[in-house]
Amino acid sequence: MSGSTGLDPAHDTRTGAPGEVLVEVSGLEVHFPIKRGVVFDRTVGHVRAVDGVDLTIRRGETYGLVGESGCGKSTLGKAILNLEPPTAGSVLFDGVDIASLKGEALRRERKRFQMVFQDPMSSLDPRQTVEALLLEGMRAHGLDTDASATHTRLRELMSAVGLPPSGLKKYPHEFSGGQRQRIGIARALSVGPDLIVADEPVSALDVSIQAQVINLLQDLQEELGLTYLVVAHDLAVVRHISDRIGVMYLGGLVEESEAGELYDVPLHPYTRALMSAVPVPDPEVEDSREQILLTGDLPSPANPPTGCRFHTRCPWRQETLCDTERPQLRVVDVAGSSPGHRVACHWAEEIARGEIERHEVAPETTDESSWGAPRDDGSPFLAPDGPPVP
Repeated sequence: MSGSTGLDPAHDTRTGAPGEVLVEVSGLEVHFPIKRGVVFDRTVGHVRAVDGVDLTIRRGETYGLVGESGCGKSTLGKAILNLEPPTAGSVLFDGVDIASLKGEALRRERKRFQMVFQDPMSSLDPRQTVEALLLEGMRAHGLDTDASATHTRLRELMSAVGLPPSGLKKYPHEFSGGQRQRIGIARALSVGPDLIVADEPVSALDVSIQAQVINLLQDLQEELGLTYLVVAHDLAVVRHISDRIGVMYLGGLVEESEAGELYDVPLHPYTRALMSAVPVPDPEVEDSREQILLTGDLPSPANPPTGCRFHTRCPWRQETLCDTERPQLRVVDVAGSSPGHRVACHWAEEIARGEIERHEVAPETTDESSWGAPRDDGSPFLAPDGPPVP
């Protein structure tokens, strides 16, 4: 799909210049309590789904968030919208701290940020028609005061996402997966938001349908000036749609840069491993390029490693700093990297210059008898007596 989306710009309430900071996240944490007990529940630990994230999203851009399953990227997206209340930290949305809002104040502000969920079938009420689904948000925010204008708005929304107006009278089960995702996008657009968080918006769709939905999101962004946070694990999709990309590992950001630069000059060992898994459509290049196979599984977010979260699987791990001090995101002086390229690695410069060689990593096993013991770093949080359920 390309060209005009068919939406009337008069309904657009977005203000502000492209490029200015729309969302500023500082020290964001989301910890889920692990409880035990039959009669009286007691907290015996916490799952640190998001553990100290700092990032900014500029108005009008697409920020891609990637990482393996269980790293906390979906939880981060929900926490930015306050769908998951943060444990600590702040989320400034156009100068307003969303994390501190509650009740009616939060409900009024929700009109400016919406979410497109991963599974459109489970996020759409099967007992409501598409018309009722789109009207629900508009009525909640007082946007359906005129019946004629509302009817026109609904037809514009259907046209904008490439669906016929006759679909307004149908139910979600009467559509294909790609069409249901388009309905989810239309529902998000119905209240005229500034920011849309898209959680794996195309992962459940066929490849050809994925391209249609991605192109639709880009067309809507160009016409309406939308800002996106796209959560995904498909690196090809993220590179195609994103302006900037953040890489997450075990609840924290480990690298952030412009989309093209991240693929050309990956600096963090985890990012290097991710990029080496992306196939190259050239047999000679594919056979000769660096292949990095990580050993072991993602550690438990209820009992993360001390120091760098990635040191238990890192092929460039060193005897100093890696297992004792957690690195912070910083700008490094490496050839080919821009001032906006940040990485959380103690040895990023030395690895980039080839001064530190890659070595084999022996997989580490977890002693289940230590799940209930206090952490070595003095943290007050305890791990459960058995493997947690993230």
